[in-house]
Amino acid sequence: MCGIAGRFDPAATCSADELAEQVAAMTATLTHRGPDAEGIWADPESGVCFGHRRLAVLGLGPEGAQPMASSAGRWVVSYNGEIYNHPELRRRLEAEGATFRGGSDTEVLLAALTLWGLDRTLEAIEGMFALALWDRHERCLHLVRDRFGEKPLFYGWVGGVFAFGSELKALAALPGFAPGVDRDAVALYLRHNCVPAPWTIYRGIAKVLPGEVVRISAGDRSGSEPARRHFWSARDAIEAARRDPISGSHEEMADELERAVSASVAARMVADVPVGAFLSGGIDSSLIVALMQQHSSVPVRTYTIGYADEVFDESKEAAAVAAHLGTEHTSLEVTRDQAGDVVARVPDIWDEPFGDVSGIPMALVSELARTDVTVALSGDGGDELFAGYNRHAWLGRIWGRAEGMPVPVRRATGSALGAVPPAWIDGAAKMAAKASPRFDVRIPSTKVAKVAKVLAAPGLEAAYLSLVSYWDHAEDMVIGAGPSASVASKPDEWPRLDGITEQMLWLDLVGYLPDDILTKLDRAAMSTALESRVPFLDRGVFDVAWRLPLDVKLREGTTKWLVRQVLARHVPTELFDRPKMGFGFPIGDMLRGTLRPWAEELLGERRLADQGLLDPAPIRRAWRDHLSGRRDHAYQLWAVLALQAWADRWASAGAL
Repeated sequence: MCGIAGRFDPAATCSADELAEQVAAMTATLTHRGPDAEGIWADPESGVCFGHRRLAVLGLGPEGAQPMASSAGRWVVSYNGEIYNHPELRRRLEAEGATFRGGSDTEVLLAALTLWGLDRTLEAIEGMFALALWDRHERCLHLVRDRFGEKPLFYGWVGGVFAFGSELKALAALPGFAPGVDRDAVALYLRHNCVPAPWTIYRGIAKVLPGEVVRISAGDRSGSEPARRHFWSARDAIEAARRDPISGSHEEMADELERAVSASVAARMVADVPVGAFLSGGIDSSLIVALMQQHSSVPVRTYTIGYADEVFDESKEAAAVAAHLGTEHTSLEVTRDQAGDVVARVPDIWDEPFGDVSGIPMALVSELARTDVTVALSGDGGDELFAGYNRHAWLGRIWGRAEGMPVPVRRATGSALGAVPPAWIDGAAKMAAKASPRFDVRIPSTKVAKVAKVLAAPGLEAAYLSLVSYWDHAEDMVIGAGPSASVASKPDEWPRLDGITEQMLWLDLVGYLPDDILTKLDRAAMSTALESRVPFLDRGVFDVAWRLPLDVKLREGTTKWLVRQVLARHVPTELFDRPKMGFGFPIGDMLRGTLRPWAEELLGERRLADQGLLDPAPIRRAWRDHLSGRRDHAYQLWAVLALQAWADRWASAGAL
């Protein structure tokens, strides 16, 4: 894993020294992504310069250093990621006459470009990647992002120069970087808890979309829009998979699923450095670790964190799974002080506003793992492919029962449920759980609040949007913002799938997964120079997931049913069969306690009013309700706090 950055000036106005100096300043901001080496390549006649910060994982010697040129000299690459099928591609390329100096996947990539061209190469490679490619023959720059969006890549015009980088801070290092804040993006952020691609927090700066190629050439004028196209489309891939459904018994389906995930795990364990895994004790991470242990001759190193607050603690469950599988397990109980230290670093780890509070434990478990390993496998992606979120199980069912109610009655019922204090709901649920284990639900007040939002929604598509929204009226909160424009708010553009559950799976795959989950994982892990790998995000696993019938993913209200059957082959059911918890964090209590002075300052009414970006009224109302305990607005308030902390760190004078 690495960090990449660069700039392209079609007018070619800079000398080689000036190019190198500017790009070196960009890559210096990415040292945390690649602490092992730095590289700069420049072509002053073309006005292009690439920079690279290296985290050596494969081919540790100088033969793997970047930026790297192809043997014939046409292609130059600065590349972040891993190509997992590079051994197979190497054999194919050698059969066609290619020769190699070292063992890096970068050499394989360049050889493929030389022999096959860009489109065939992108079709052939399997992995996670963000590529910057300079084509010397056509004098054009290509920026490419992997299919699922595991690796980030930002771009835009800065002071007449087209710039790109793995993180926004790399672009901010260029002379003349002074874009204004995009208020529409702020509204999208407050709704979705992250800034969805292709938007960024800045006007004029964009993200490369998953599966996209962005192209700009020497003939383009400063400020012109680059050409954009997709080399892979989730919608097209889903339609192709559905044309070839998997048939047979449930046992045969489980066999096929296990083969696909196992092959992906094996490919992602290949490295010239120590490899471990995150283990929460949940279904997805437990399956990944179980399959890793099958492929390993020594105990796999696994890592988890826990809390004194049992509502959020899964460390005991993780330890039980680790003991059964025989891993070398490390667990850390997080203190409030440790969490507070990460809170202070949030604007530097995510250098645009990022409101997913589980990024804090993600950063802590990454730091823990990095003490022993350089690569860690993660169970992310399983929920989006195999129907693992609670909303996948109950949204369609709840709506099916509720839509027969008169609309005023349904919406009034939702409003009434939403008005019940969370403490009452949690207390009643605790008493019910004592009477019967089937009423044992984690954080029941949160789930009731979601049901209330669904009942109050005017339609099914709006109900989904309400479930993935943090501030329901975000556009009204941001002064000068336009209407929401994310894919979740435009049902007319959704593909034709069989019902709301499949629609949710697609929406989560193209939106929530890359914009939130993978952003959280990449920035948290790379902040401590840890490479994260995600075995569920593999074309083979993806194809199996979408070829399976929905009723083996979601069966009689049980999420990820078939994945559970596979995991039960390796881990006793009683070790993982429990209510889904998610990667939680006790932010609500901390905002009323240790973080309250910090939050009070950032949410001050005068500060918000003087800033002129947000309407103070709903924020102050939510803050008062949260402090009183009448409502739990922790996640909504955290989104505003993360935005305010970002503004203090990154927003230049007048940018807001």
